[in-house]
Amino acid sequence: MVLVSAKEMIEKAHEGHYAIGAFNINNMEWTKAILAACQQANSPVILQVSEGAAKYMCGFKQCADMVKNIHDHMGITVPVALHLDHGTFEGAKACIEAGFTSVMFDGSHYDFAENLEKSKEIIKLAHSQGVSVECEVGGIGGTEDGVTSNGELADPKECAEIASLGVDFLAAGIGNIHGVYPADWAGLNFERLSEIDAAVNGKPLVLHGGSGIPFDQVHKAITMGVSKINVNTDLQIVFAKATREYIEAGKDQQGKGFDPRKLLKPGADAIVAKVIEMVNQFGSADKA
Repeated sequence: MVLVSAKEMIEKAHEGHYAIGAFNINNMEWTKAILAACQQANSPVILQVSEGAAKYMCGFKQCADMVKNIHDHMGITVPVALHLDHGTFEGAKACIEAGFTSVMFDGSHYDFAENLEKSKEIIKLAHSQGVSVECEVGGIGGTEDGVTSNGELADPKECAEIASLGVDFLAAGIGNIHGVYPADWAGLNFERLSEIDAAVNGKPLVLHGGSGIPFDQVHKAITMGVSKINVNTDLQIVFAKATREYIEAGKDQQGKGFDPRKLLKPGADAIVAKVIEMVNQFGSADKA
């Protein structure tokens, strides 16, 4: 089996009123755990990589080769896409060359005219290689890879213009943020989501910052056109918690408990459990 573009799985999710989980990977353990979970749940999945994580893992080509090799070694049969998360203009082009099957170009920090032109170029290049494309209108709140955004609500008219370029799915700010949600978070702005969904004329939408949003809000967003949900923080938290519990219980000092294959297993198992829980919530289980 080979990795696939995210276009078909996202369009099926949009038509079926469920969402595909797009889980960020940070290393081999993350990749194995997410793939194992989605194979078990019979769910399509998007593995995505931020540019910072790609640098940590020694580059885009290394990420692509690692994912493809693990995918084949594990005998994964569910659809899997490898996606660049919050890519720069040059990063998106590099990922297409490296073998990613989907890319996000995040031009939300440019003025809109430049975002539009750069998005148009990436879409043309990606589609010529059979690669799906996500673009963004309106910054997503919080901080990711050192980039901080106030999370302004996206302009529906600008969303319509980007959608008209032929982008496969669109990220638009609706009050969502990256990282841990503060206690005083106002929640998703469903009025703006409704306006954006109408403006893009049925184009699948992406919910960034999917960790920590109450399930009722996630479910409502899915019914209103969101077909891809990004998750990173939730998996980092459960991995850290399980690893801490292993060490605090002194298991790393029992026998060869310090062996990284044993030390990292509780965290990896926690990721598997969390991903299975989330793909069931998103409705993509048994949709492979």
